[in-house]
Amino acid sequence: QVQLVESGGGLVQAGGSLRLSCAASGRTFSSYAMGWFRQAPGKEREFVARISWSGGNTYYADSVKGRFTISRDNAKNTVYLQMNSLKPEDTAVYYCAGDSRNYIVTGSTYAYWGQGTQVTVSS
Repeated sequence: QVQLVESGGGLVQAGGSLRLSCAASGRTFSSYAMGWFRQAPGKEREFVARISWSGGNTYYADSVKGRFTISRDNAKNTVYLQMNSLKPEDTAVYYCAGDSRNYIVTGSTYAYWGQGTQVTVSS
């Protein structure tokens, strides 16, 4: 079992930066790939980024590539999402999720989910 708690959301102006954190409980955190998803009002949840269990492999949605960076610290049981050059269209609730599969998965079929953190980007 893995429990996930996101933090770091907030209100930021366009062009600004935020760093989201996702703290995991459970001793098996390092065996899970982790992902970030987001859901804007009236839209479906969408994939943002994924990182392998070791941190050696990352994968991004085209919409955030070059602006967002996913990373993890297995010693701290935490995964991060550094978001730079934010745009109003990045406004959404951001969720972290854990996945036991060791191949790239962009669908919302991850096993474990956090409660989400709101990110609002003003123009």
